[in-house]
Amino acid sequence: MIALTNLLHVLAAIVWLGGVSFMLFALRPAALMLPPPQRLPLIAQVLKRFFWLVWCSIAILLVTGVMMLLRVDMKNAPLGWHLMLGIGLLMFAIFGHLYFGPFKRLQNAVMAADWPEGGKRVGQIAALAALNLALGALAIGCVNLLV
Repeated sequence: MIALTNLLHVLAAIVWLGGVSFMLFALRPAALMLPPPQRLPLIAQVLKRFFWLVWCSIAILLVTGVMMLLRVDMKNAPLGWHLMLGIGLLMFAIFGHLYFGPFKRLQNAVMAADWPEGGKRVGQIAALAALNLALGALAIGCVNLLV
């Protein structure tokens, strides 16, 4: 059971951070070749599907993380685990803001064909996603270096 918990935790992190990397470094730059009426609906649809995976990843990360902490008793957990928990909770909050703020506004802009507004929201999403990617890398570093 311990190995399965650890595996699910790592896989959920890979899905989330790998998807963010794909979005920032592959999808977004390639989509810039399209005009806004094609680019923004494409990005909105890709994000809609990806964000469903992020919500699932967050649930898995929370459940498996709590299971790991309970297994060792939180006060006995390594410093890196505590840092990962704090960073992870911050990442979850940033994603919640990203999803319920800029992403919802992007969807509304696409429905209204308001391309300047949609472009602004994609920029906000990219900035918040980049922040979460950096925090995710920091969390991974903390848990691996401070054991």
